[in-house]
Amino acid sequence: MTELDRRFVISGAAALAAAPILSEAHPMTDIPAAWRGSEQIAMLVYPGMTALDLIGPQHFFASLMGAKVHLVGKTADPVVSDTGVRITPSATFDTCPRDLAVIFAPGGTAGTLAAMRDRATRDFMADRGARATWVTSVCTGSLILGAAGLLDGYRATSHWAARDALVDFGAIPTDARVVEDRSRVTGAGVTSGLDFGLTMVARLRDPTYAQAVQLQAEYDPHPPFSAGSPHTAPADVQAIVRPMLAGFADQARAVARELKRSPITLPPRGANPEGDMQ
Repeated sequence: MTELDRRFVISGAAALAAAPILSEAHPMTDIPAAWRGSEQIAMLVYPGMTALDLIGPQHFFASLMGAKVHLVGKTADPVVSDTGVRITPSATFDTCPRDLAVIFAPGGTAGTLAAMRDRATRDFMADRGARATWVTSVCTGSLILGAAGLLDGYRATSHWAARDALVDFGAIPTDARVVEDRSRVTGAGVTSGLDFGLTMVARLRDPTYAQAVQLQAEYDPHPPFSAGSPHTAPADVQAIVRPMLAGFADQARAVARELKRSPITLPPRGANPEGDMQ
């Protein structure tokens, strides 16, 4: 067996073992040291969020050997997503580790606007984001990052219907499925969370590890229609959808105007107040 063949066999075992149900059946003894980590990853959950914004990336974050993924709510009470899926937080704003490798925000519509307006949510995101190695989002979750003061001067993306509103939060709207700008990584609408998740796995491990996880998940999309973007959707389809979403960006901009009257002061990067959890 060549070294390349051996590496791919190992990577396949690693990806399988990343799924907890298979870990006992697929023990690993010979893996690159860099494939084991100890990251603390916090994923915001809030009422009205879009479940798929969270679940796609969570699947890939959970594939990182050694990483700990926290689903963080304002309280420990279950939150109900915009489609009715109930998600129980594993940590709260008070119990979430202070120093994170990744802070992540999912998007939504009315629930996202409410999260943007919620001072406790903004303060939590601002505090953890100021120290996190990676500040990330999918869909309109980038507006939550913006509301917390975390995108000023950064290129970022969002759902196509809300992307232009990012400018009101000091960001540089960028039309791409995944946008990386230094420590900021943002995904576009909903299903881009899968591409975002694999991008993050590659950054936190390496491309081979990420490809093994992709193969395990059989992520090989061949959608039955080419209507997933304003660049490709037929005009009659856009005529149905655009009016449904037309007011959201204006509402997000209204939040930006509100927040300019009560700006957030970010703690210095690397700050670790006495008594903070590690």
